[in-house]
Amino acid sequence: QVQLVQSGGGLVPPGGSLRLSCVANGFDLGNYVIGWFRQAPGKERQRVVCIDRSGGTTYADIVEGRFTISSDNAQSTMYMQMDSLKSEDTAVYYCAAKTGYACTTDPQRYGIWGQGTQVTVSA
Repeated sequence: QVQLVQSGGGLVPPGGSLRLSCVANGFDLGNYVIGWFRQAPGKERQRVVCIDRSGGTTYADIVEGRFTISSDNAQSTMYMQMDSLKSEDTAVYYCAAKTGYACTTDPQRYGIWGQGTQVTVSA
């Protein structure tokens, strides 16, 4: 079964850190473009970071310098380290995979999605 399984997330005070994990089952992460998205209540789903097939990464300005994406291909796992978290980072976070070679911000282009994990930044 082709799926992405997420873990991590939770409640953290402003300035804190969290690491999200995303495990690929049934397919090789290295053959897909991987994106991390987030969706806050009442807002559209937005891409925060993407890694393309050549290993190039693209970060949204709002997380540049605070979030870091990495991978362990042997474990078929992607990670997103989130540091210096702010209240506006509160959202449900998703990992997603798409075929092809290039990143895109359009969530509809991603065909495989994780189940989502809640990140809440609050004192």
